[in-house]
Amino acid sequence: MESATRAMPTLSTFLLQSGGRTSQLALAGIEGRPTHVQRRTITATLVLLLAAAHALYGQSPELAGIAHVAFRVADLEKSRQFYEQLGFEKAFEFDDAGKVTQQFIKVNNHQFIELYPRTQESQLLGLMHVCFEVADIGSLRGAYIKQRLAPTETRKFRAGNLLFVLHDPEGQLMEYTQYLPGSLHASDRGKHLGENRVSEHLQAAAIPIKDLALERTFYVNKLGFSDRGSTGTELRLPGNSGEEIELRLAAPSAKSQIVFSVSDVKITAEALRRSGLAPYVEQGEVRVRDPDRTLVVFRSRRNDQKP
Repeated sequence: MESATRAMPTLSTFLLQSGGRTSQLALAGIEGRPTHVQRRTITATLVLLLAAAHALYGQSPELAGIAHVAFRVADLEKSRQFYEQLGFEKAFEFDDAGKVTQQFIKVNNHQFIELYPRTQESQLLGLMHVCFEVADIGSLRGAYIKQRLAPTETRKFRAGNLLFVLHDPEGQLMEYTQYLPGSLHASDRGKHLGENRVSEHLQAAAIPIKDLALERTFYVNKLGFSDRGSTGTELRLPGNSGEEIELRLAAPSAKSQIVFSVSDVKITAEALRRSGLAPYVEQGEVRVRDPDRTLVVFRSRRNDQKP
């Protein structure tokens, strides 16, 4: 299904659905050839009809972009140091009873990497969830409910932003957040933006799945994502961010993956080597693994992507 904006009927479509020109005049209480004043009455009536159509179809389920990716890590300090080698800085963290429970690594003013330490051996390492930023979380939640989805109630969480969660058909957690003035994220605007960041933009995150057809139908038909290529596994977020998710079949050997966009792959590889990492080039991309074997990919920026 296309996004609600694209699904909104055009003026001509709506008029046809209203029964054509005769029905329009009848709605305005007019018979025969309309006068100038009557035409203005018709126009006002149509405006009201279109407003009703907007209310019927709801707000567009567009997303502002990827807000964060969250990882469970074996060693919080080693993971933080790895991202520092990429030029990213820790913006803030949470602790309970003197133990750090969550760190926020900053990519740019809107994108973060959240690190959670493993507290039990049974906890799987790697990607926990992807969080999407939205401009109007209430409208988005309403649009999802109209799609017969089951988002949780919107709440303000510890960092001071609004958030609700949703689960995909396989139970994978998805988060949606709206940054609020005064939140930790908003208060950190312009700060912790390392001068040596290898990239300034998180372009994509890979989501592990078992059933490609099921998950793809969910993302496209229910959430308004669209195909980026011909494989059906790379999906673009609804909206103008140009950011993506990649559906990857889960397997025992499969690892989490995130993708950063860069202007020059060769320069990026050199910068990673200077920072003490061991990148390798594969399929025209620069790749390096974090301490938990998550694959971090640096891909040349396309013309339709953010800088």
